[in-house]
Amino acid sequence: MNRIFAIGDIHGGLKALKQVLERAKITPNDQLIFLGDYVDGWSDSAKVISYLIELSKQNSCIFIRGNHDDLLHQWLQTHETKEKWLAHGGQSSIDAYRNLPQETIEQHLSFFNEMVNYYIDDENRLFLHAGFSNLHGPEYEYDPYMLYWDRTLWETALCLDKSIPKDDFRYPKRLSLFDKIFIGHTPVTRINKENPVRAANVWNVDTGAAFKGKLSMLEVSSKEVFQSDPVWKLYPNEKGRN
Repeated sequence: MNRIFAIGDIHGGLKALKQVLERAKITPNDQLIFLGDYVDGWSDSAKVISYLIELSKQNSCIFIRGNHDDLLHQWLQTHETKEKWLAHGGQSSIDAYRNLPQETIEQHLSFFNEMVNYYIDDENRLFLHAGFSNLHGPEYEYDPYMLYWDRTLWETALCLDKSIPKDDFRYPKRLSLFDKIFIGHTPVTRINKENPVRAANVWNVDTGAAFKGKLSMLEVSSKEVFQSDPVWKLYPNEKGRN
């Protein structure tokens, strides 16, 4: 296995995904860890899922569940809509799935069912969509949905006093559990950044592809970054989540 990549929130931007994979010169030897939120935003949400299913036949892929993926999964199962979801990209996914054959929908349901909430590799690096609140780690989280909704982990890392050593009793226990943590969920464009951002030992790879940002891939060992064009430029006649 040559390289290991953490890939940020795609939000239906298949054109950006193909572009960034090409720019990174991905080979079948590379492992791809997708940090969630494959859907809700640009018009290609359903095509993104189909593409990822095919990609997993070539590459070692880990698909982590994002909050938007969970919302779409619920809709595919029940067809019950939530107003807030519709307002935050859900309508674009409903439109993308409107005329799909049932066979394809069943394949996608299997894909959603097989997603994982988090992944810990052999080097004690944690990959998940959002965060966790339990001081003992994600496997002890009382409500699993926190793993793809929590923002407190990122907020804690951002505001941490850099002068506090890791062995100090004041150092956040959650951050000390893992060598590195890779997340998406909260776009770094909110803090006026365009590239993945490290705060303490947390790397945030969501560079705002759903809005005015780019789709990013981070090689987890070298920290080399590959990015697409700003995704809105690849979908000039759409609004995304803007």
